[in-house]
Amino acid sequence: MSEAIDYLNPALPSGLRRVTMPVVDATPATLEGYGRLVADPNDCTVEIVQWPAMGSRPIDPGTGDEAGTTEGTFISEWRGDILYGRNEAVGGNYILAYATQPETANEHHTDAPQCMLLWHANYHPDGGQLFFPLDGRPFYVPLALPGDDITPEKFVCFRFDGSQGLYIHPNIWHEGVFTLEGTQRFFDKQGAVHARVSVDFAREFGCLLEGPIANRVG
Repeated sequence: MSEAIDYLNPALPSGLRRVTMPVVDATPATLEGYGRLVADPNDCTVEIVQWPAMGSRPIDPGTGDEAGTTEGTFISEWRGDILYGRNEAVGGNYILAYATQPETANEHHTDAPQCMLLWHANYHPDGGQLFFPLDGRPFYVPLALPGDDITPEKFVCFRFDGSQGLYIHPNIWHEGVFTLEGTQRFFDKQGAVHARVSVDFAREFGCLLEGPIANRVG
């Protein structure tokens, strides 16, 4: 992606096909390579990646990784058919997903969503990220392993029971945290540089990523 993205008005094409993600329970085994479960956010160290050298001379030791972390509350909220995200750690506001095709999405009802349709994802090359649930309720996080040759079929939707949080390594594809209904709060901690590399599934692949919603784990 090279142009600025309007996350609150993505103006997606109509008639997008759906690619269904496998939904798996988040365990130490299933999360291997992506990150890990976190029982206590105070015990979670966020990895910071040193700024890359631009030529043959290396970055001086002890420099290029001094920006540290930033933290705040990430809010995931369904309004009708639209799932909104607000990341107070970096001042971000987004449409994360839809419960129906975007062209027919309606905010003005209270029906529980039956699926989530993801249109965008990103990764942070400068550091890892922690999401820890503050309300103790189940949630989803779609993830894919590093690589700019990303395709929709590489994503896995991880299902969490709300008793533990998620830490993801630098360069892991993700798109925030997805409450299954209503509004949910998460403690967020991430690299302060907040570099972001994006994929727009709708425009690059003509599709949305679908995760069926089930309010249980196991």
